[in-house]
Amino acid sequence: MRTLPKERRFETLSYLPPLTDAQIVKQIQYILDQGYIPGVEFSESSEPTQHYWTMWKLPLFGASTPQEVLNEIQACRQEYSKSFIRVMGFDNVKQCQVLSFIVHKPSTSLY
Repeated sequence: MRTLPKERRFETLSYLPPLTDAQIVKQIQYILDQGYIPGVEFSESSEPTQHYWTMWKLPLFGASTPQEVLNEIQACRQEYSKSFIRVMGFDNVKQCQVLSFIVHKPSTSLY
């Protein structure tokens, strides 16, 4: 039996190994299938008290395929490689964010 290395855990799916692009696409497809609006956000800090993340562009209101969202994730990774990046799903009926998960963690951050 092996224990996990000591590192800070974040949001949904953070106890899993980093997601591959194919796994991210499946999660994004779920967001689109539920009728949620995907968005990409980033933050330099991982502090649990930080509730507000900076949005990467506007939410992707017109996104119809996961590849469109994945392209934005990759652009955000290139621009903010030293930041945490997450994808969130916004429910326009409930008027709130209903899910989010981290798609990029900076390599130098242990906490």
